[in-house]
Amino acid sequence: MPFVPTRAGTLAYHVRGSGPTVVLLPATLHDHHDFDAVSADLAQHYRVVAVNWPGCGDSPPAPDPHAVTAPLLADGLEDLVAGLGEEPAILIGNSVGGFAAARLAIRQPHRVAGLVLVNTGGFLPMNPILRLFCRTLGTPQVARLILPAFIRLYMQADNDLARAARDRAVARARTASGVAMTAALWRSFATDAHDLRPVAGTLTAPALIVWGSRDTAIPLPIGRATHRALPGARFETLPTGHVPFASAPEDFLAVLHPFLTQTLGTTEGSPHQ
Repeated sequence: MPFVPTRAGTLAYHVRGSGPTVVLLPATLHDHHDFDAVSADLAQHYRVVAVNWPGCGDSPPAPDPHAVTAPLLADGLEDLVAGLGEEPAILIGNSVGGFAAARLAIRQPHRVAGLVLVNTGGFLPMNPILRLFCRTLGTPQVARLILPAFIRLYMQADNDLARAARDRAVARARTASGVAMTAALWRSFATDAHDLRPVAGTLTAPALIVWGSRDTAIPLPIGRATHRALPGARFETLPTGHVPFASAPEDFLAVLHPFLTQTLGTTEGSPHQ
């Protein structure tokens, strides 16, 4: 598995399949295994690149977990994608992974063929209550106490894959580096640098928004606000928690595949043609 030095730290990623590139970007404290049920299917038609953020999956912890912000992860994605080849990729990002993907599509449109935002960050209509929530969860002492229960609540896990994703994230939430990184990320969610709405109109890549309607971390009203910020995107909901592709992989793929074939102009039975 390749390791890439980036501004966000050393990132590991897994590659399977061949064809047009599809990059998978998980949520905070999550890893590439969250995508296992969909990446195997996608690898039949595409080159699937599943990324791990610092301290998750096979990636080593960040040099300073207290300094990891959403914009820093987006910087790391820019560095990683620059080494994947010249052809633009489809980016599928969950939560902070969606923020990183959307920022790349806005800043470097030549690298992005299409964008799939899954219960994404970056387009939250911030108000004093949301800022206070982000800053509260951004306090390490608070994060240490509530993160395990918070993860269980937002996952709404009802199958083996989702339960495994939940348990891996909870285990990381019990480590000092996991708490430090997650708290730093939540503090960054309340900053102007995490708000992509002022530049959302410059996004040119075809976009699909998929939202788990039972998510408690980024609830459905924020999904609808995200769609208002990106009115040209297609918007779909699934009856899941924060990680729809783990909770309902077949339903997720049923929404995803038509978008991929339309965006890439390929026939999945012969993706190289």
